[in-house]
Amino acid sequence: MAAAAVPRARPVPCLPSAIRGACRTAYLCSRSCASWASDMMVNTAQFMALYAWYSWPNVVLCFFGGFLIDRVFGIRLGTIVFSVLVCVGQVIFALGALLNTFWVMDMGRFIFGIGGESLAVAQNTYAVSWFKGKELNLVFGLQLSMARIGSTVNMNIMGWIYSRVRDLLGYTGPSTLGLTLMIGGVTCLFSLTCALILAYLDKRAEKLLCKEQGKTGEVIKLTDVKDFSLSLWLIFVICVCYYAAIFPFIGLGKVFFIEKFKFSSEEASAINSIVYIISAPMSPVFGLLVDKLGKNIIWVLCAVITTLASHIMLAFTFWNPWIAMCLLGVAYSLLACALWPMVAFVVPEHQLGTAYGFMQSIQNLGLAIIAIAAGMILDTRGYLFLEVFFSACVCLSLIAVVMLYFVNHLTGGDLNWSAKKREKLQKVAATEMEEQERLRCQNEDDLAKLQPKADDFSLRNKYLSKLGAQMLVTK
Repeated sequence: MAAAAVPRARPVPCLPSAIRGACRTAYLCSRSCASWASDMMVNTAQFMALYAWYSWPNVVLCFFGGFLIDRVFGIRLGTIVFSVLVCVGQVIFALGALLNTFWVMDMGRFIFGIGGESLAVAQNTYAVSWFKGKELNLVFGLQLSMARIGSTVNMNIMGWIYSRVRDLLGYTGPSTLGLTLMIGGVTCLFSLTCALILAYLDKRAEKLLCKEQGKTGEVIKLTDVKDFSLSLWLIFVICVCYYAAIFPFIGLGKVFFIEKFKFSSEEASAINSIVYIISAPMSPVFGLLVDKLGKNIIWVLCAVITTLASHIMLAFTFWNPWIAMCLLGVAYSLLACALWPMVAFVVPEHQLGTAYGFMQSIQNLGLAIIAIAAGMILDTRGYLFLEVFFSACVCLSLIAVVMLYFVNHLTGGDLNWSAKKREKLQKVAATEMEEQERLRCQNEDDLAKLQPKADDFSLRNKYLSKLGAQMLVTK
């Protein structure tokens, strides 16, 4: 009888979190290979194009990932299909390195990108399906933390695996790199295994608990774009400009610390991963803090200023880089918790799917372009100009935050309300809706009382009229 017991919901967030962490680890395999680009005889611009090839398909797929899960595959099959795409993409990527064929590596990254972002949508759908109304914020925080743990493990382990493979083969080159990437792809198989287990648990819950299969709930309408407010467009600008100075920098950071600060390979990997190490525990904490205090714009402003200070320190000083990178990790965690929820404050609920899809789309477009530009700048002008470029991106983000503050203030927006004020107004709105509903029901009851009651004769005529019989008229 124990086998027929109702499955518990609490262990489930571990599985979607594991899917994300494993997928993230494989995604970052190429990132930790930044110092191995010489194995493939490619320059930095070509290496950074690997990030662009991941982002290109998601410029479009961010709009349709939810649709595919809701209308085509379903959550269970969709998660498995996207996990398989991730595995196939990683294998092709590793084979490209083994064969010393760079275009094959690009193709592998493209396929990986097709599955990667849509897999994140599926994972979030599972979380909402199982935990809506109970511990959902905690579950999302755990998922983000797991992704950061995957990033940290990759940055500190892949270099060691590469060294072991190199010692085993006795030389460096495409074969060493290819085998290392193939080993890293084992995490994709772990992600696929979690997807299969989760599909089984969700199917079992559907039978035993009469639980419906989860859906994204997203309704994508491109025509909604014309209705986006200025505040939302400024949020998009902040998102693109800020993350353009984070992800490409971390992608090139290991070699930067080796060349400028004379760190060893292991030390460079450690400091380059500190952003994700800090983000793993701090993301749920900052999420709770922003929930309790509100003032989202102020938190975003603090995060952007701190990030700008970090890049300036790295560019123009030789201070201990651990200080700047720790500040960057704190700022990165804080911005994610304060920026993304703001979309829900400026967009009607029926447009949320379009807004978030568009936000992810232009973020991927921006990252693809910036990644290629960063590689070209590094090849031609060096790390100093690259850091100036990243600082300029953060400055644009800072200008957008300041503009958002004034636009929100002038339009009477709620982006910078305190949590207490927002909660108070929500209660007032809820009370008004309840009063309107009560009045509506009362009016319906009053109208019902005013209508004459049907006697037996009128009921008989009504029945006969439905049969097409001749009506009797009394005078």
